[in-house]
Amino acid sequence: MDLDLARQLSVTGESKIMLFVIDGLGGLPQPETGRTELESARTPNLDALAKESVCGFSLPVAPGVTPGSGPGHTALFGYDPLKYSIGRGVLEAAGIDFDLRPQDVAARGNFCTVDGKGMVSDRRAGRITSETCVELCEELRKVRLEGVELFVEPVREYRFVLVLRGDGLSDAVADTDPQREGAEPLAARATAAAGEATARLVNRFVEEAKRILADPSTHSASSPSGASESAKRTGKASLANMLLLRGFARRPDWPSMAEVFKLRPAAVAHYPMYRGLAKLVGMEALPTGPALDDSITTVRENWRRFDYFFLHYKYSDTAGEDGDFDRKVAKLEEADAAIPSLLALKPDVLMVTGDHSTPAVLAAHSWHPVPFLMRAPWTRADGCDAFNEVALQNGSLGTFPAVEALPLAMAHAGRLTKYGA
Repeated sequence: MDLDLARQLSVTGESKIMLFVIDGLGGLPQPETGRTELESARTPNLDALAKESVCGFSLPVAPGVTPGSGPGHTALFGYDPLKYSIGRGVLEAAGIDFDLRPQDVAARGNFCTVDGKGMVSDRRAGRITSETCVELCEELRKVRLEGVELFVEPVREYRFVLVLRGDGLSDAVADTDPQREGAEPLAARATAAAGEATARLVNRFVEEAKRILADPSTHSASSPSGASESAKRTGKASLANMLLLRGFARRPDWPSMAEVFKLRPAAVAHYPMYRGLAKLVGMEALPTGPALDDSITTVRENWRRFDYFFLHYKYSDTAGEDGDFDRKVAKLEEADAAIPSLLALKPDVLMVTGDHSTPAVLAAHSWHPVPFLMRAPWTRADGCDAFNEVALQNGSLGTFPAVEALPLAMAHAGRLTKYGA
């Protein structure tokens, strides 16, 4: 359903829709056991819910395409991710409530670790603490670039936002992040003639930042207090001696969910990037704490104010990216424990899925379809007896584009009128 058709068919109402996104939900079998993370986890609540739901797999972008978090969520919100695409920089900036102006160019930054040969040995610098990130950003604000105003804003752990403000800037700049370890950081390059000057500015910033981060005094607070729990688990050094940039973008002007789908939508997400994306489609991003219980409390306290809730749970994805199979299993069990609290709110439609798959055996996002269920009125449960990659193959939804999830939920919530005479 394109947005013009959605505008035509959507109606207001009192029914409530909830989307619970378990980030990086899908997985692959562990070689030792032959079971995925979902198959290995104890998920009695999700299993019971699957027996009452229509089930299947969602496809975030297209077959064989590995999605980023942005496209994965954009699709679930009802926006074609191939048409409504945005660089990660804008999402992070919006997520921390940065005042991004029309002429600004934003990029998502990772503090990373490079070895003696200049090769990336850890794209996340051992997931340094947020406190260390703040201190490093303060150091990088000392960089001066002729003709532009520079902002370096901390986000969370190893993530930050770089914003360039000035005349004649362009977002036609390719990433400096090679997206893998064992490779050298890339030089910024223009993807169109308009981006040449901006790419030169970015490269000057990176060179200055590299000099600052290579200074041992910059890391006085990085160890041991700057070592994150993830670094302690994996044994990776918490040394941010370089940075990677990706997702250069300007703020887009997208139609809102209120305008298109006639919804009063709210986002309950602790991580800034997901708050930012939700805000770009017109959701009110409600403040919440880091724990899933905090998010559930936020939903409960605001239940009467909104008729659509996007509830985000990040930690399953983090474990998958770290290649920690057992920890991802534990985080899926934590998500499962939240299901009774969500059902107690009595949403008319409840969807549970992920924005993409993050198999721990790959330690990265993957192209695999994502487990999906929807409990709603006027459905006939399709016989899935568990919520995992094997059981869901019996689901009546099959494998369908994730962009169709919201229209499907709208129909079951009584929020779409008939098309045609």
